Formats: sequence, C-alpha cells, structure tokens
Amino acid sequence: MRYIKDLTEGSKISGIYFCKSRVAAMTKNGKQYDNVILQDKTGAIDAKIWDPNSSAIAEFETNDYVDVVGDVNLFAGSLQVSIRRARIAEETEYDIADYMPCSRYSVEDMYKALMNYVNSIKNPYLSRLVKMFFEDDKEIVELIKSSSAAKSVHHGFVGGLLEHTLGVTRLCSIYSKAYTFLNHDLLIAAALFHDIGKIRELSQFPQNDYTEDGQLIGHIIIGYQMVHEKIAEIDGFPQVLARELEHCILSHHGELEYGSPKKPAIAEALALNLADNTDAKMETMREILDNTTVKGDWLGYNKFFESNIRKTSEND
Repeated sequence: MRYIKDLTEGSKISGIYFCKSRVAAMTKNGKQYDNVILQDKTGAIDAKIWDPNSSAIAEFETNDYVDVVGDVNLFAGSLQVSIRRARIAEETEYDIADYMPCSRYSVEDMYKALMNYVNSIKNPYLSRLVKMFFEDDKEIVELIKSSSAAKSVHHGFVGGLLEHTLGVTRLCSIYSKAYTFLNHDLLIAAALFHDIGKIRELSQFPQNDYTEDGQLIGHIIIGYQMVHEKIAEIDGFPQVLARELEHCILSHHGELEYGSPKKPAIAEALALNLADNTDAKMETMREILDNTTVKGDWLGYNKFFESNIRKTSEND
C-alpha cells in the first residue's frame, strides 16, 4: 500500500483504503458512475468508478475498508483515482492506525501522565469527582483516550482530546506554581474537565462529526451537565466550590462570541482560558508547519491566525 500523500500522476494504486464516501452520480450523457473519497492517515483523494456494474467492482459502502486497484490521473489540477477493481477488506487485513489520523504520542503514556495530575489533587471532594470520570468509569476513560478534540482546526485526531487535555492541564500546573494565589486543586480539576463534553459532542472515528447533542447543545454545556450531575452524587460537596468549578467550565472559551455562556470571573477561570487558548493555537501552528507543501519560508495567509505564516529560521 502507498500512502495517499505519496501518490503521483501516472502512478498505480493498489491496496486497502478507507472509503470516506461513495455516492452514485450520472454524467451529462446519462451514464452512471460513482464518486468515491478514499482516505488514509496522510490524507484523502477523490476517486471515480466509471463502471459500477462491472464484475470487478464488489459491493461496498461509506465507512468500509476497501482493497482497490486503479490509476492515478490529474484532473482539473488535482489528483484523481480511476478505480478498476474493488473488494471489501477483511478486518485482519488492515490496521486502523494506518487510516485515521492519530496522536504522535502514546495514548497510554499520555493517560499515565494525566493520572499524575488527577492524583495531585488533595481536596477530597475534587479528588473524588475527578476519579469518578478519569479512573472509575471505564467507558468514559476509553472515550477520553480515543476521541478527538475537534472536527478540524486543532487536535482533530484519535487521541486528540487526551493530548489537548494533558497539554492544558500541564500549563495550568505551571500557572499554579508561578502564581501562588491560584487554587491549584480547583484549577487542575477545571483543566481536566474543561473539554469533557467533547466525548458526546463528537462521534468517534471514522466519522468524527458532530452528534445531535453536539449540534444542538455543544461541548461546554454538555460538560457542565456531566460534572453537575456527578457533583450531586457526592454527599457534602461544598456548594461554592461546585459553582466555581462549573463556572470555569462554562467560561473556558473566554468570550461570549466564542461560545462561552459566561466570561471568566475568577482567577482560575482566567488561567484555564489562557491555557486552553495557548495549547489550541500552538497545536494549530504545529499542524500548519508540519503539513505544508510549500517549499519556501513563507506559507501564505492563514484565516485562523489572520496573518501570513512564516517558518522560523533554523539555528546553526
């Protein structure tokens, strides 16, 4: 199998790819064909089946793993595959890690590092609360490990939510040491919980798309509801502490126009917003620099940063 990023005009394609989409279409002359999008971890490519009724084309659908043979051509300035043969691959023939974008770090190593922060919380109520999510509930733990942090923009890959949560929590730990007036336990708990709602906002890979709750409610409110419900199960949980933690979750985007129902009103909420913004933007920049195909130093205008992006010069 050749990765999609390595395909060139005139080359042959032969191997197993993930079918991201298959839609029937018709030419202007009334001839039926299929539009297909093939994907691996390096990207996606448009493909066509010009004779979908051919005996060489087995039945397959969107989200199937398909063994395809075809030709790579250039059409309207972009590479396109003409599929000549196709069959559904057996589960033993492929590894999902080859087809879905994944964190470059070990999921288990990240989870172990995250648990060090979980175990650093001394407040008995906050400690109990975070362990209900990150230790006791195995289903939630697996979702945290496998979910992405976004459909696009930053950390949009398997393990992305865990990587982002760890990054934000690490920054908040640094803040709590640098600014000693911050409540360490509250800030770390808030960092751990700030994006917990994304396990229900986004579907799992390969779809990685907004769920009904994600579309109608969003991860901030979903996360607030999840934490609020668990707090109610802990006898004697201090009401003021509960409201402070919930406020951090609700305000972590910082601005009303960015989706937060509230703007930060306490120091820990402000610190969380800064950490979240930092980790998201630095990862976005890393992804831009790592994925560019531009040969020069200047990469062009980026809408997210509203600036022309340039590679940093290398030190001798």
